[in-house]
Amino acid sequence: MQMDEGLDTGDIRLQRACDIAPDETGESLLRKLAALGAEALEEALLRVERGDLPRVPQDHSRATLAPPLTREDGRAEFSRTARELDQRRRGFTPWPGAWTTASGEVLKIHQAVPLDKGGRAPGEIVNAGPSGIDVSCGAGTIWRLLEVQPEGKKRMPASAFLAGHRLRVGDHLGS
Repeated sequence: MQMDEGLDTGDIRLQRACDIAPDETGESLLRKLAALGAEALEEALLRVERGDLPRVPQDHSRATLAPPLTREDGRAEFSRTARELDQRRRGFTPWPGAWTTASGEVLKIHQAVPLDKGGRAPGEIVNAGPSGIDVSCGAGTIWRLLEVQPEGKKRMPASAFLAGHRLRVGDHLGS
């Protein structure tokens, strides 16, 4: 990008595309973009030296504001759909991470999968067993928690968490 007086408003000098996998996280995408960025920078410097690096004005109507993240951004709001929650979990990995509360304690959510079957009230546990913890979300979707991390403990399968905690069907997360 060509620097100018505005914030991220200069002309585009070189652009590269990157595929984003359906299970991509912020952390895995950062690794991809670091390698791609290094290659693009090398090409841009060579082209600047040769004088053949064009300036393409940005389409400012397609710009979006990306404010800095806070820890609170990672809180799972179960009124969102399971798909939205999972996209946020993946985007917020490694920081601020996705989290909720269970029995008043923070519970980080490391692995989960959205399901498209009916649910109940947002945040209500609809199944808790060997396959994970199924939590009802917005629009009647279910978010299956597969790997969690209780406050002050190591990451663990949701089934291992359930072995030491008294979460039952009908209990609520995040309240």
